[in-house]
Amino acid sequence: MFLSDKIKCMDEGIAGVRKAIPEVPADVGLCRIMLLIAERLQAELEHKLRPHKLNDSEFRTLIALFAHPNGTSTPGEVCLFTSLGVTNMTRIANALVKRGLITRGPSAEDRRRVVMQITPAGKRFVQKMLPSMLPRLKLLFDGFTHNERSTLNRLLRKLAHNLSKLEHTAGDSP
Repeated sequence: MFLSDKIKCMDEGIAGVRKAIPEVPADVGLCRIMLLIAERLQAELEHKLRPHKLNDSEFRTLIALFAHPNGTSTPGEVCLFTSLGVTNMTRIANALVKRGLITRGPSAEDRRRVVMQITPAGKRFVQKMLPSMLPRLKLLFDGFTHNERSTLNRLLRKLAHNLSKLEHTAGDSP
């Protein structure tokens, strides 16, 4: 089913719920549409990575290392950059080491500390993959003016700020 069809079904469903429970805010639809879009964006990325036997978490880890000076970082720093959990980082690092895209070992400064480093093969992979992803990314925002993109960016960051406030109020993040 196309995303536009899912959104139409969602709209109909929410309208039905709001008839039965009028106090349900229309913002429920905004939340749901963002989730549907996020799922579709994730599927788009995974589709591009699948032929290379890579997933989104592994690619984000490569990008994080690619972006760091000297291509080196600690697993904890990469987790912060990628929003990935520490428990998954060992699995991700193992997969990337096995493929020869990163190395992992003790820090030269502190042997108790683990560092990961992107390999030349990992750098070549990122340099090959990113440009191939750009045309479809540009299509996502086709028809958006610069001001609309800026407004969307600002509004999403405002929403993220409000979510952070909810996390702090609850005492932790989900």
